[in-house]
Amino acid sequence: MAEIFDKMKVEFVDQDECVQVVADNIRGTGEVPERYVRSEIMSDPAIDDAKGYNLPVIDMSRLLNPEFSEEETAKLGSACEHWGFFQLVNHGFNGELLQQIKADITEFFNLPLEEKLAVAIPPNGIQGFGHHFVFSKEQKLDWVDLLFLATRPVEERSLAFWPTKPSTFRDTLDRYSLGLANVSAQLFKFMANNLGVNHEALLGTFKGLPQSMRINYYPPCSQADKVLGLSPHTDGVGMTFLLQVNDVEGLQIRKDGKWFPVKAIPGALVVNIGDVLEILTNGKYKSIEHRAVINPVKERITIATFHSVHLGCTIGPLQELLKTDEAHYKVLDSVEFTKGYFAAKLEGRRYLESLKLGI
Repeated sequence: MAEIFDKMKVEFVDQDECVQVVADNIRGTGEVPERYVRSEIMSDPAIDDAKGYNLPVIDMSRLLNPEFSEEETAKLGSACEHWGFFQLVNHGFNGELLQQIKADITEFFNLPLEEKLAVAIPPNGIQGFGHHFVFSKEQKLDWVDLLFLATRPVEERSLAFWPTKPSTFRDTLDRYSLGLANVSAQLFKFMANNLGVNHEALLGTFKGLPQSMRINYYPPCSQADKVLGLSPHTDGVGMTFLLQVNDVEGLQIRKDGKWFPVKAIPGALVVNIGDVLEILTNGKYKSIEHRAVINPVKERITIATFHSVHLGCTIGPLQELLKTDEAHYKVLDSVEFTKGYFAAKLEGRRYLESLKLGI
């Protein structure tokens, strides 16, 4: 995504305010600044009783086992088609690696502000520490600080934005990045099997598996019912992996017209389908709207890893799927798609819906 962004003319407004500092300043009796107050939370709350809304669980070890692969692949396809989200267990990650990356990320966000600003996002940039999707001085802001990095291909990394504190950060992130690239490649192949399409036809759109990470720090807020950590949106990529750094929940997805909270299984990766995969599958797999809410007493930290399309590819329904169905989405190149996604400013599924034919 970062490579494509560099080719576009999407302008962001400088926003150097650190939300963690804002949160510290209002702790106790202070009021949330008006720029962060989100009235829609009260008017569109999550459901209290989430029974029957537990995300499907996919077992990678069963996908890879010939004895159970067919059954688990069908389960994977059903999760992508009916939920657009699932939790991935037995994914093969070393527990020590996951503990180290969680520790490194926590330590980075605990650094003094001036040290984090050493890797600040530059004007009209996308990589580094700061904020995304700030297009005007008047818009409402999300209650989050983030560190965004292009992680793969390796030769396209901008190491100037990779923190050197803690000292293990770069090595740990590199190893985690490689592991996720391998997991995503495997999942794409099993998805191709489920869809009945050629592996290369699906993987070709993600040639080289371009990857980026958004590491999120959501400060606590005593007036949590007034702020949003991340506005309702879909992901403009192929597939996203979310790792909970600490045990604080906050992810909510919209299903059956209602919001409900996701309870992450310890050690699992929460995986969701992005807009690109919905288009490629001609709507069979679903890119689902989701958001992040804030905890009143405890910070929440997550790592979202995006697997995107490569520069110069064409995004449209796979031809093999059009043998039995008409196309439901427009065809456009990756730069045009990504520019449109950013310009939509995280407004739910609005951009994806605009790409449907016959609307």
